[in-house]
Amino acid sequence: MDFKVNELSSSEKEVEVTLSYDEIKNDIDSEVKKQAKDIQLPGFRKGKVPKHLLKQRFGDTLEYEASEKVANTYFWKLAQAENLNPIGQPTMTDIKFKPGEDFSFKVKYETLPALDVKNYTDQNIEVPDIQVKDNEVEKEIDYILRSNSTQEEAEIVGDDNHFLLDVTMTRLNENGDPFENIEPEKLEIDLTNSNVHTDVKENAKGKKVGDNFNFSFDDERVFKNKDGQDEKIKEHYDYKVHINGIKKIVLPELNEELIKKVTKDKVSTKEELRTEIRKDIQNYYAQRVEEFTRNSIIGLILKNNEFTPPASLVTDIQNEMVKTEEEKLRNQGTKKIDQKQIQDYFKPMAENDVKWFLLKNEIMKKEKIEVPESELEEMAKKDAEKTGLPVEKLVNYYKTSQQNDKLLDKKLFDFLIEKNKIEKVNPDKFSKRQKEITNEK
Repeated sequence: MDFKVNELSSSEKEVEVTLSYDEIKNDIDSEVKKQAKDIQLPGFRKGKVPKHLLKQRFGDTLEYEASEKVANTYFWKLAQAENLNPIGQPTMTDIKFKPGEDFSFKVKYETLPALDVKNYTDQNIEVPDIQVKDNEVEKEIDYILRSNSTQEEAEIVGDDNHFLLDVTMTRLNENGDPFENIEPEKLEIDLTNSNVHTDVKENAKGKKVGDNFNFSFDDERVFKNKDGQDEKIKEHYDYKVHINGIKKIVLPELNEELIKKVTKDKVSTKEELRTEIRKDIQNYYAQRVEEFTRNSIIGLILKNNEFTPPASLVTDIQNEMVKTEEEKLRNQGTKKIDQKQIQDYFKPMAENDVKWFLLKNEIMKKEKIEVPESELEEMAKKDAEKTGLPVEKLVNYYKTSQQNDKLLDKKLFDFLIEKNKIEKVNPDKFSKRQKEITNEK
């Protein structure tokens, strides 16, 4: 048997195999006999048709069908003997068979690519240095006060915006008359909401129940035209607002009793509350920056190590993503689902997921990043004190659950963060740089 392996890409190969007829003759005959057991012709019992009559009746068909099975058998023998390590489902791309002559076939198959990961250390990575601002702390305190507020009926809208308006809104045409085909809309307007238009807040001041006021705004949107170019649409809206009812939002005093209530007795003074709020917000920002750092490291390593991932693995991940998205859309009540659009959307994500999975495994192998048994035992001892479960049982659980993968993942990123140059920059400077990079693309 002669064979040659052609590399089509980093993860796809094709093997060409040639065998003499003498090498496969017995295998062909054996496969033909298996097929003959299921053949019945007039005058003969099933499986008892003489060979020369089968030849007259079917020609080389039985042998040709047998050759496909023989080719498949020889491919897997070759794969095992030569460590071809195919993944997914190999495909027979060509087969040449004629009784008495040399037999050849080609099989295309995927393998895990041999990766030599480069440029995953000593890289410069900028991340935003996000710090809590005083107004963010005050905004959170305002939220606490609002969440514990009460409401009382009022006759007039005051200047502090702490009011809820029960209104009927009517859209007006260019002549100042109501649109005939647009029904007035009843809704509640919270004047403390930062999303409420400034004109509404200003024009409502001093108004009483039963009064009207007008406001207008321009809405500008960007959409893609048929040529794929950005086009802007600017629409003008005029509304008349009729006030059906007014409620005053009465904020509580930020005293010790309220502070203890909202913090579950954790703190009791205004200063302590502000410190606690600042700490919580800063922790949230730290998590965001950490997530951004991880994603930046992954993106940089992917960029520095381009390769074609195995299509079968990408398809498996892509199908899972599509399935999850379709279920989500169905639960949201979406009736028409464009599956191709969803598949196209998730394909790049699936490719990156597979690439990163293969690259990170190579990095961990190269850098000998692992979770030793002693580390699992140490963690199990601590958890055993809390849960009362045996240490050995916990260790086995860690090995079979995702806990071991989480520990490995943490060790990998601790290593990558330590070995790369992570520079924290002013958020405004960072945002400006990101926009420049986006425009360059």
